[in-house]
Amino acid sequence: MLFVNINLLHTNIQQFVNDNINEDIAKVLLKGTSFSNASTKEIAEQIEAKKRCQKKLPTWFVTENIYYPNKLNIEQTSSEVTAKYKTELISGDSIIDLTGGFGIDCYYFSKQFKKVTHCEINQELSEVVTHNYQQLKKTNIATVATNGLDYLQRNSSKFDWIYIDPSRRNDMKEKVFLLDDCLPNVPKNLNSLFNHSNNILIKVSPILDISSAIGELKFVKNIHVVAVNNEVKELLFILKKGFLESIKIKTINLQKEQRQLFEFVFDKSKTPNYGLPKKYIYEPNAAILKSGGFTEIANQLDIEKLHQHSHLYTSNLLIDFPGRKFELKHNISFDKKQLKKLIPSKKANITTRNFPQSVEQIRKKTGIKDGGNQYLFFTTGINNKHIVLICEKV
Repeated sequence: MLFVNINLLHTNIQQFVNDNINEDIAKVLLKGTSFSNASTKEIAEQIEAKKRCQKKLPTWFVTENIYYPNKLNIEQTSSEVTAKYKTELISGDSIIDLTGGFGIDCYYFSKQFKKVTHCEINQELSEVVTHNYQQLKKTNIATVATNGLDYLQRNSSKFDWIYIDPSRRNDMKEKVFLLDDCLPNVPKNLNSLFNHSNNILIKVSPILDISSAIGELKFVKNIHVVAVNNEVKELLFILKKGFLESIKIKTINLQKEQRQLFEFVFDKSKTPNYGLPKKYIYEPNAAILKSGGFTEIANQLDIEKLHQHSHLYTSNLLIDFPGRKFELKHNISFDKKQLKKLIPSKKANITTRNFPQSVEQIRKKTGIKDGGNQYLFFTTGINNKHIVLICEKV
């Protein structure tokens, strides 16, 4: 190992890392360590990075002698949950990851593909990943310390799939919001990529605008909006060379007990039915909200939307819904006195949807604290009037 301190893998230092996994890093740095072959700063970085992997990357966390890169690499990598999901979407004999990073996705690709190529421009990180694959007993992943695009251009190899996760920062280390501004520039290099594979999987930032990305790319077949416990983590674009049919958007909310699934055809929506609040109120999960499938969910599930911009739904009969379900107890105008009567405990969970005031402003104005079993939706109804829906979770 040329670029990293292999002494950090010595038994006594590894034991120290494990013994201090829950210790305050500032205290570790202040107290210092007595190891002559590794600095306190290096050891503290291993502790901090490993700690971040406990929930996100449990396989790495429990495997002995894993070498951890800096915490930024851990933050930017896929979680095991989302990496596993990707393996449900693609398979074949060969895949190349042009932006390998810490190698989580490649580890899971290796379960679906006979041969995996991991390209990483950062030589130190590539070295770390190579070592870790040995510890994880992965023998069908080849690691290459080079720019993935350059690697492709240097040879004529064909792959069943190309995977790419472009950096959302430009040369100035500033955050960017268009694919054309990411590194590497995928739209600019698409033709070259399609010379090496008919299938491309692109992971993009959750904040990226889906319509904008479709406009920047070509041959988009499917888009997967992936949420974990109702937080959108990844947008996945599947491109198939020559594909010109309708694009399917698939949303998934991965939870401990279940998966919430919903899919629709992009840009094929028709006007939904609108209505006044009925017995049940529905709030879509984060993946659906990100996907923009606001009218499609009303039409497919035969429920009514409260307002064009409110993204809350209603029905008299309880249905299976990919999101949160509530029973409506009261439908009132925004009135402080009435709220006081109906929320005597002064505790409730507040959500705003298409409402002019923020949750913080409402709490300050009403004195209602967070908590309790009641859920208040401050929103706008079909008649454009501001209303408060007082609900209980189903």
